[in-house]
Parts: sequence; structure tokens; C-alpha cells
Amino acid sequence: MKQQMSQFHVKSPKHCAKQGLSIDKFYRKLFLYFSTFLLSILSLIFLIWLILHPTKPEFSLQEADVYQLNLSGSHLLNSSIQITLLSKNPNKNVGVYYDELQVYASYKGQQITIDTTIPPFYQGHEESNLLTAALVGTGIPVAPSFDYEVGRDQTAGKLVFSLKANGRLRWKVGTWVSGRFRFNVNCVAIMPFGPSIPSGPLSSKQGTQCSTTV
Repeated sequence: MKQQMSQFHVKSPKHCAKQGLSIDKFYRKLFLYFSTFLLSILSLIFLIWLILHPTKPEFSLQEADVYQLNLSGSHLLNSSIQITLLSKNPNKNVGVYYDELQVYASYKGQQITIDTTIPPFYQGHEESNLLTAALVGTGIPVAPSFDYEVGRDQTAGKLVFSLKANGRLRWKVGTWVSGRFRFNVNCVAIMPFGPSIPSGPLSSKQGTQCSTTV
């Protein structure tokens, strides 16, 4: 009776080393391809950003009229202000969606009107829009020094207050639309305010440039 012997294939150390080198070479190639692909994508994004990097919108205050600014009760303010803003998109290739835009007036760091919402709108390439808003406040609490500060401005002959806007916008390039970005606008209104109060509203029509941050 013949006895059948099992056969074993034993790989030499030299053969195992070659196989290990082959696996290492495969992973190195895979890593190289992946790194090259990722670098190409990042370079493309950076190039697009350099070409189409949007310039922030520009705002200027065209007109501001103060119809009411008086205290009633215990440091409670009633106010009525009409404003006109010019909004400009300086970009040649980028449109702007204004999804949210709220405007209010501030005096000596105190908010003197409630937030007024301007309806959403789209602004095309290098396009400008006039935005008007009626800012009002009824019974808004102010600091005890408010009346004193207004008196100082009246003695100096000019009333200075801020018009502030904040909201969210999106950039549009071709059919691509970005995520939302928060932006803030600050305008300064300066108007004549002498000792003898005029019968009409206090007005500022200087067209002052506003500061914008995105």
C-alpha cells in the first residue's frame, strides 16, 4: 500500500520580501494619485476664488429725515425717521441675493427705533438699488442721559446718529449659489440742529458712504 504524502509549498524569505515591496508600491501609488487629485481640486478652487472673489456690497446714505424724537414718561422715547439707502453690487461676475435685511437707528450707542425689515431682493452684476425705510419707535427705553446728550448736540448745532443694517446674503456665480453670509452696515447721519428747532423735519442729504463688513 502506497502512502500518499501531502505537499507543502514553502515560500522563501526572498519571495515574501518581493511581495511586501509590491504591496508597499501599490499603496504608495494610490496615495500619490489621491494626493495629486486632491491638490488639483484645491488648486482649481483657489484659482476660482482668485478670479471670482466677490467684493463686498457698497452702501451709502442718500437721505435721512427725522420727524419725531422726543421723550415721554420715564425715559421712554418716541421716534420717527425716514431713510433712503443706495445699495450697489460692484462685482462684474457675481450677483447678490439679499435674503435678510433689517435696519434701525442708533444714537450714542442706544437703539432708538425698532428693527425694520426690507423685503428680500436680488442684485445683478454692477447693479444699484434705492432702498427706503420708515424707522419708528414707540416707548423705547433710553438712558437717563439721553435728553442731556440731545441738548448738547442742539447747542453744537448738529445732530449725529447712526443708521445700522444687518442681514444675510448669498453670492451667485452663473448657476452656482453660495451659502449664506452675515453682513453688517453702519452709516452716520449728520444734520443741522440749531437752538431754534425748525418746524419741518431735520434732514440730511449729504450722501455719506457707509462701512460694510461681510
